[in-house]
Amino acid sequence: MSKEYSYLTVTSLNSKIRNLIEGSLDSLWVKGEISNYHLHPSSGHMYFTLKDNSGEIRCVMFRGNNNRIKFKPENGFQVRLFGSVTIYEQRGQIQLKVATMDPEGAGDLFLAFELLKKNLLDEGLFNDHFKKEIPKYPKTIGIVTSGSSAAFQDIINIIKRRAPQLNIILCSVIVQGSSGAESIVQGIQDLNTFSEIDVIILGRGGGSIEDLWCFNEEIVARSIFSSVIPIISAVGHETDFTISDFVSDLRAPTPSAAAEIVSLTKEEVLASLKNFRLILFQSLKKTIEKEMLKIDYLENRVRYQQPGKQILVQKDKIFELRNRLIKYIQFENKNKNQKIASIYKQLVGLSPEKVINRGYSIVYSNSNKIIRNSSDVEIGDRLTVQTGNGSLVAEKIE
Repeated sequence: MSKEYSYLTVTSLNSKIRNLIEGSLDSLWVKGEISNYHLHPSSGHMYFTLKDNSGEIRCVMFRGNNNRIKFKPENGFQVRLFGSVTIYEQRGQIQLKVATMDPEGAGDLFLAFELLKKNLLDEGLFNDHFKKEIPKYPKTIGIVTSGSSAAFQDIINIIKRRAPQLNIILCSVIVQGSSGAESIVQGIQDLNTFSEIDVIILGRGGGSIEDLWCFNEEIVARSIFSSVIPIISAVGHETDFTISDFVSDLRAPTPSAAAEIVSLTKEEVLASLKNFRLILFQSLKKTIEKEMLKIDYLENRVRYQQPGKQILVQKDKIFELRNRLIKYIQFENKNKNQKIASIYKQLVGLSPEKVINRGYSIVYSNSNKIIRNSSDVEIGDRLTVQTGNGSLVAEKIE
C-alpha cells in the first residue's frame, strides 16, 4: 500500500520562510560595502548588494525611503543600513529591506580604484594628446571579450545588421576573476600583431565592481595605452566606469554602443557622402568665384592701363629710334669715308712712285737690296738705278 505524502507548493514554502524570517530578523543595523548598485529609472527604487570580506546579501530600498538620504550612494561606499530581512517570494531570494542608510566611508576596492586612477592621471595616461583617432570607415574590427558572452553576441548582431561588409576578428578572453587581467592583456597584444585591424573593441556586460575589477588592473591600463591600434572601451552599463574607460582612446557606454560606433549603416554612409559632396561643391563654387573675381580685376587693370595704346606709342618710339639710328649710321659712314679718302691721298702722296717722279731714284745691288750707304757697294759692283720713267745700270768706279 502506497504511503501518502503531504506536499507544499514552492509559493507556500517561500511564504512560510518569509513569516519565520520577518518575525525574527527585523529592526536591524547592518554595516558593509555597496556593490552592484542600480537605481531603477522609472520606479526610483534602489537595488544593490551589501558585502564584506566573507559574505554578501541583496538589498532593496524603496523610493519612499531613499528620498530621505542626504548623499548619493555609489559602488564601493561603506554604509550603515537599518531595516529588516525579508524574502522575495517569486524568486525565493533573501534580501534586506532598507529603511535608513548612512555613509560609513569608501570600501577597499573603491579606494584602490581611486588611487590607481590618480596615479595614472598624474602620469599622463589619460591625456587626450595620446588618444588615437577612431577610424570612421573601418574594414576590420578586433574584439577582446568572452566569446560565449551575451555582450559578444550583441556586438556581432549589431555589426552584421548595420554593416555586414565588415570583417570581425575575435580574441576570446577571460573577463572576470583573478586571471582576467592577464588574459585581457594577452588578447590586446595578440590583436596588435594583425596590421589589417583598424580598431579594437574591449568589452563585457555589466556586473558588480568585483566582476569588472580586471578592467581596473594597472597591467590592462598600460596594455591599452601601448596598443598601436585604437581601442574602444565598452565595459558594463552606462553608469559603470573602469580604469580602461579613462585610458582607452574612446569610451562607449555599452558594448552595443561600441558596435554602433564602428559600424555606420548604409544610410549613414550615403548621408556622409552626400554631405561631403555638398562640402566639395561649396568649396569648388567658392574657388571658382574667387578666380572669377581675379579675372574681373585683371580685366579692369587691362582696361584702365589701355595696353593697346601703350603698344602703339612704343611702336612709334621704335620707328623713331630706327630712323634716328639709320641717319646716325649714314652720317658716320659718310664721315668715315671722308677720313679714308683723306688718308688715301696722304698715302698716295708719300708712295715711292710719287717720290721718284719728283726727281728721286732708288739704287739696288745685284741681289736687289736697296743701297742706302756708299759703303754698302764695292768698286766695280754693278748697280741698278730706278728712276720715275725707267731704270739704268751703273758701276761704282771710286
